[in-house]
Amino acid sequence: MKFNLYVGVAVLRIRFGPAGIPVDYRGPVEGVPAFLRGLGLGAFEYEAVRGVRISEAKARSLGSEALANDVVMSLHAPYYVNLASPDDSVFSKSVERVVESMKAAEWMGAYAVVVHSGYYKGYRSRGDALKRVIEGYLRVLEELPAWVRRPSIAPETMGRTSQVGGLEEVVEICRSVGRCRPCVDWAHLHARSEGRLSVTVDDVLKAVELIERELGKQAITPLHTHFSKIKYGRGGEREHRVLEDKSYGPEWAPVCKAYLEAGVEAVVISESPILERDALLMKRVCEDIALGGSI
Repeated sequence: MKFNLYVGVAVLRIRFGPAGIPVDYRGPVEGVPAFLRGLGLGAFEYEAVRGVRISEAKARSLGSEALANDVVMSLHAPYYVNLASPDDSVFSKSVERVVESMKAAEWMGAYAVVVHSGYYKGYRSRGDALKRVIEGYLRVLEELPAWVRRPSIAPETMGRTSQVGGLEEVVEICRSVGRCRPCVDWAHLHARSEGRLSVTVDDVLKAVELIERELGKQAITPLHTHFSKIKYGRGGEREHRVLEDKSYGPEWAPVCKAYLEAGVEAVVISESPILERDALLMKRVCEDIALGGSI
């Protein structure tokens, strides 16, 4: 993956793209990479959130188009995964869904499979739920066919306090599992804390330092990132919002400034309701900061 984009004398090592089919695109999924490249975007997260329903042939075609257009692929696993479940049937089905996601990711050349790990419900402590999640991811790796070599598991930081997915938990999962990189969703962390984590430059730098210290440079090469504004309430996340909605946080500029200061390579996926439009807005903000603009 090549990340360097020269902006004046600065180097922007960040790719941007949408989570799912762009709002302004009409056509088959295989055409998305060329559409994004035409906009100047370089990443695409395929959404398998309702199930892994893409055929091998279509996935390979998508991967070929992504490679030809220099678009980095990731895949979001189904929402109905709960690797923390005490119910063995739910646990086994969740493992199977992540395995199927990893297979599809291999076909399309995706480097990361984003997963919502599960819920604390049913456990006396959060630590016990976390142990079950780690057991689930290790089971996924045991059941993967040998030909699935490229993608890493990418447990996501989650927006609700009922979900396994604090930053430290995600780091612990990756430390225990091995073939793993964090998916840091800054909107989720903001919502999970009910706004207490405002996502300042210092907040981001501390998070990057934690990830690199505990997991090594490869975990931030690139750092898989989700971003949008977000509405939250008691218990955390309510809904994702567009970047220009001044009623909600967090702000993108401090995240970009921290990434640039730390020299982080990143793939930034827009989860805004307007997807690629806000991906382009984030890119423009970063280009301005790289040229010396203020935040």
